[in-house]
Amino acid sequence: MLSTPTQLLRLSQGQLNLLAACPRKFQHTYLEKLNSPSDPEHEEKQTLGSRFHLLMQQREMGLPIESFLQTDTQLQSWMIGFTNAAPEILTPATNNQTFRESEHYRTLQVQDYLLIVVYDLLIADNHQAQILDWKTYPQPPNRRKLEQNWQTRLYLYVLAETSKYSPENISMAYWFVQSEGKPQNITFSYNTTHHQQTGKKLNQLLSQLTNWLKDYQKNVPFPQVSEGNKTCNFCQFANRCERTQATPEEPSHDAPLGGDYTKNSWTNLDTIEEISL
Repeated sequence: MLSTPTQLLRLSQGQLNLLAACPRKFQHTYLEKLNSPSDPEHEEKQTLGSRFHLLMQQREMGLPIESFLQTDTQLQSWMIGFTNAAPEILTPATNNQTFRESEHYRTLQVQDYLLIVVYDLLIADNHQAQILDWKTYPQPPNRRKLEQNWQTRLYLYVLAETSKYSPENISMAYWFVQSEGKPQNITFSYNTTHHQQTGKKLNQLLSQLTNWLKDYQKNVPFPQVSEGNKTCNFCQFANRCERTQATPEEPSHDAPLGGDYTKNSWTNLDTIEEISL
């Protein structure tokens, strides 16, 4: 069923990115619960990334991390590099006016949706707040693309909406700990204009989602991207959508490797994760 005044559909930045990129892929992934066969190399990278996040969380909480570092030379190398590149981040301020929390969780209701963000590290004082996010893939993306990514947009937007800080006093920094040579960072400042633009785009996207969900209840599928869109070449649902399928030599860079699926009947919208107020 669709959301009611007492039930909100939960959405993360990853779901917003997918919804904006291809509504039909959002349908297959989140409504029909279809997944690609697991790719061992992809899973290994995900596991290593998760271990680094856990390492940083334990360090921030004051828990011992020596056992992590002694048994994993990759983590040890990343940690040494990051410590040398950004000692100010790893050294908490001596005064009690600074708030720091790893895996900081916030929510914001917009329309009939509950937006979820989890900051790898939030550092804030009486005047400003900074969101930090750890990335463990080697090549930092194009700055413009990262700025337009819903992780950047949503993380900054939610903090401005749920705190006392004006947009001008909020920033977000991505740290790429595996970058060639030494860790690199890409930092985004924020302002009221960006905040208003994000709010407008967010409400437009969520209004579209509401309409698509209503149509989906009537067996009308979500829209597809236009014919000839390059994203279809690397999508695991290409055959299902009757679009060109990626060749083995050109694997997807934003989805696990794998083939298509046999046709399943659509599931009810009850399968979307909801939260009761």
